[in-house]
Amino acid sequence: MKWAFVGASNIASEWMVGAVRAVGDEVVAVVSGSAERAQAFARQHGITQALTDLGALAGLELDAVYVSSTNDQHEAAVLQAAALGCHVLCEKPLALDLAAARRMVEACRAAGVVMGTNHHLRHNSAHRQMREVLRQQGLGPLVSARVSHSVFLRAQLQGWRIDNPGAGGGVVLDIAVHNADSLAFLLGEYPVEVMAMTQQRGMSRGVEDDAMSLWQFASGLCAFTHQGYNTPHASNRLEILGQQASLEARNVLNQAPGGELVWRRADGDLSLRLDHDNLYVRALRELHRAIAGQPNDLASGEDGLKSLAVALALLESARTGRRVPVSYA
Repeated sequence: MKWAFVGASNIASEWMVGAVRAVGDEVVAVVSGSAERAQAFARQHGITQALTDLGALAGLELDAVYVSSTNDQHEAAVLQAAALGCHVLCEKPLALDLAAARRMVEACRAAGVVMGTNHHLRHNSAHRQMREVLRQQGLGPLVSARVSHSVFLRAQLQGWRIDNPGAGGGVVLDIAVHNADSLAFLLGEYPVEVMAMTQQRGMSRGVEDDAMSLWQFASGLCAFTHQGYNTPHASNRLEILGQQASLEARNVLNQAPGGELVWRRADGDLSLRLDHDNLYVRALRELHRAIAGQPNDLASGEDGLKSLAVALALLESARTGRRVPVSYA
């Protein structure tokens, strides 16, 4: 497939160009609001077209568009891709509000193209193995889940993420959406109600850089989650706790593969071996399967809409100090 990238972003440069080429596809154009940035990205990665206008994508005979511009610009790029009949892989969060995300999903549906959300974490080996254990009821009745996803945001990634709410900055929109997708991938459900507190602890200006929350699921299970930008020496952790056993994954909430996964049981702890498959390459292979109409684990546009709904409810709860139902409408 021939791809255009909308957004000359760090994730596009560090991960997605290589992933597209690893599955046998080609990046033929990059679009950025900055001509200088577009040209530098194109030179670095050997891409033919460096553009500043979405309209210039017409006539390039594209098959797919990858969107990694700032969050407030996602909608325009996805609508343009759908109008061109291109499949879409969009970074999370899909948008800044549910109405925009819904317009994106509906536009792709109406155009008959596949829309994916780049929730890469579900493609980690730990996530896939944890889901299999849960499908086999290997923990017995579930009790709770815990997600500790506090990291240190690298200097080159800070920018608008820590000081621009209009662009979708803040740790909740950036990381909590991943946690919503991870838990939904494992548990098969999204929360129905959340309560949250956020704070600014030295890194951000005008947006939150740390958040803690409780999530209630329809099944009765509760989850605790922590998102942060400001902890350089923290490890991340994903745990599912059951009455008969538990699963503990450490350092699996990253862009790179790896980490540890332990199945804690009455007969002793069992360390499960993780593969080192590139998460973004796996995501693109799942996109190819979705386009071919085959069973797949791609995070769909609808999945992206739901993870956004969770993040928006968390922000509303932090703002009001109340428990907030999650609206997926």
